[in-house]
Amino acid sequence: MKDIDVIAVLQDPVRRRLYEYVAAQGREVGRNEAAEAVGVARTLAAHHLDRLAEAGLLESGSRRLTGRSGPGAGRPAKVYTRARVERSVSLPARDYRTAAELLAEAAEEAGLDAGLRAAARRRGEALRGSAAPCGGLAEAMELLAARGYEPHLEAGEAGEGGEGGLGGVVRMRNCPFHVVAERFPPLVCGMNLALLEGLIGPDGPVRARMDARPGECCVVVEASKNNER
Repeated sequence: MKDIDVIAVLQDPVRRRLYEYVAAQGREVGRNEAAEAVGVARTLAAHHLDRLAEAGLLESGSRRLTGRSGPGAGRPAKVYTRARVERSVSLPARDYRTAAELLAEAAEEAGLDAGLRAAARRRGEALRGSAAPCGGLAEAMELLAARGYEPHLEAGEAGEGGEGGLGGVVRMRNCPFHVVAERFPPLVCGMNLALLEGLIGPDGPVRARMDARPGECCVVVEASKNNER
């Protein structure tokens, strides 16, 4: 199925809400949970979830949701997670990925890491404009969501997080530079960190730092050390 046909599958509003819900969980989701989350019948949710799996937008499997095993544990239920494959459509056709990979390869060979980080930090600052540094994790999550990072809060100790009233570490389920980062991780992850440092702002109550974890963005955002109680 061509990418444009795959993306067209999301035109149905119920199907799109189901996809967005599953993608946002970062774990396997069963049919009952998905149906309840978007407010539709289980049979309708099952139809749309399977359609999303057929299109390659979701991956499906089966497991027992009760956590029990052996006789009386019940039949395994069908579960879904977001597919790792990336889809994109450009009209007319463009190939920015190849250009980005070539530029990254040249920058890595020439040892331009520091220059790239400096440029990325300036871009982050330009995106922030005249706004003050982020006032807390809640504000940082809004900024990250607007940039496509899909942030989620990983709970931490009470009192962390600054003025936003949130505590913990903000991790991100999506890396907007995923394909290039896979090929050139030190270069692109360093660029990503510098970009977010510029976007969040210096000397504020939150900071960005590197903390790579499989399947997530290499950068996390947390309360600044000088803001912890």
